[in-house]
Amino acid sequence: MGSSFSFFSWLSPAPPTPGLGDLPEACAALVLAHLPPQDICKLATLNRAFRAACSADFVWDSKLPSNYTSILHQLLVAQHVVGKKQIYAALSRPTPFDGHNKKAWLDKNTGGLCISVSSKSLSITGIDDRRYWNHISTEESRFDTVAYLQQIWWLEVEGEVDFPFPAGTYTIFFRLQLGRTFKRFGRRLCNSEHVHGWDKKPVRFQLWTADGQRATTQSFLNEPGKWIDYPVGNFVVDKSSKSTKVKFSMTQIDCTHTKGGLCLDSVFICPTGPECRLSRS
Repeated sequence: MGSSFSFFSWLSPAPPTPGLGDLPEACAALVLAHLPPQDICKLATLNRAFRAACSADFVWDSKLPSNYTSILHQLLVAQHVVGKKQIYAALSRPTPFDGHNKKAWLDKNTGGLCISVSSKSLSITGIDDRRYWNHISTEESRFDTVAYLQQIWWLEVEGEVDFPFPAGTYTIFFRLQLGRTFKRFGRRLCNSEHVHGWDKKPVRFQLWTADGQRATTQSFLNEPGKWIDYPVGNFVVDKSSKSTKVKFSMTQIDCTHTKGGLCLDSVFICPTGPECRLSRS
């Protein structure tokens, strides 16, 4: 009997080893709450527990800005969006506002608020005179169009944003390119025919806010055929409970020479820091 009992015990299957599939949904949600959004979405594909935990409100609560309701209101996001996961997904998509010439979104890598301002939303001296400026279509712009300067004596571009920024420090950039790019046989080429005058005097970039913050930088424009983000400066938002109004400009008003061959795509605003480079890309 003893040997028979031992033999059948050896044949019986061993009890299953616990795995991730046995992790309670509440525990899975606690793990997800400490991860960045992209990792949360990846883990949601593992099993049913993680997939269910991915929809828990408190998992996404820490990923949303404290004033996300004000941002939703500003962007006129559909009121039927419910649940923190759906709210985060809606805010992660670039959403147009202010006549569809500005877009705002939460960066999926950093979670920071980013805003892009189209050239059509900027006040550009001479923009209605086709001897100086033209709007041209391009796949290289988030707005599918850029302002192209052929030649001018007085360069002056201004714009503003009034938005409920979450508290933090932000950097403003002008996205510019010397020369006009085009494609031929699938290759990207640059026409630098009108590029001139940018090596004589630097372009002046400025920003100022309603609460008195100011910043000024100067840069020579160079490297034809390459989009470059020229920094304007930083501004600080202390309170996210109200809207922050910031103005910015780009000028080169030395009338001793003309300048031309410049593509103006947009103005970009993002949280200051190394992660801002990832947001712009």
